[in-house]
Amino acid sequence: MSTIDNLPPLREVITAHQLTARKSLGQNFLLDLNLTAKIARQAGDLNACDILEIGPGPGGLTRGLLSEGARKILAIEKDNRCLPALEEIEKAFPGRLQVINEDALRFDPTQYLTAPIRIISNLPYNIGTELLIRWLTPPNWPPFWKSLTLMFQKEVAQRIVAQPGSKAYGRLAILAQWRSEVKIVLNLPPDAFTPPPKVSSAVIHLEALPAPRYEANQKVLESLVAAAFNQRRKMLRSALKGLSPEIEDHLKAAGLSPTERAEQVSLEGFCALARQLEAAYGSHSTPQA
Repeated sequence: MSTIDNLPPLREVITAHQLTARKSLGQNFLLDLNLTAKIARQAGDLNACDILEIGPGPGGLTRGLLSEGARKILAIEKDNRCLPALEEIEKAFPGRLQVINEDALRFDPTQYLTAPIRIISNLPYNIGTELLIRWLTPPNWPPFWKSLTLMFQKEVAQRIVAQPGSKAYGRLAILAQWRSEVKIVLNLPPDAFTPPPKVSSAVIHLEALPAPRYEANQKVLESLVAAAFNQRRKMLRSALKGLSPEIEDHLKAAGLSPTERAEQVSLEGFCALARQLEAAYGSHSTPQA
């Protein structure tokens, strides 16, 4: 199975280091190195990029990235058990892999990376969505990353690329599509992983846009979208009444029907409403006492 480098097959690595995926850490290992190299290729040319990888585990995707020419990889791994296996990869690719034993939710990787930066990860499923939202909502845009190529449960991936009118459409779709190009580039069955999860997975690829598709204040848009989809079955005039006593007037001024539901409103429509609310109340988006 190991045809992309001179290191042992991943099953041998896992056996040698007595590694088993832990549910508490959201782990599912990819063992097919040809598949990990294929995932790496979905991110584009890696030769002139630094790569941030979260949760490399025994290093399957890490090896795929290195075999595809990644300039440098910064791998953040919380699980101490995986460090010896990753150290073997470091030795095989001197100067191209740096492993840091940290919690990705508490660690700022930017000081260790040189632009352009691509984030490519088989994310631990228990922190994947939180990390994605953080990467999509930095205080300043463009972000520190050029692209995101990420593994998610297929249901989550479908929510990221969803369009208005679908049940999957919601907050994740708005945040992702507002400032990036998004597409699903690979679908993977459960048996691609060890242990196999109960659901299929998908790889999504996001390319950061130089500027948002439509003008809107980020905080106002986030508050608006959260309120709208928190009660997605309600009409907008009911779901958003907490944002403004004149919400119907703001909806109409934005070209939206007060009787529409959140899942029917386009990204452009939400941005138009965010601008109306900001004009009325500033960046707070709601009346202040």
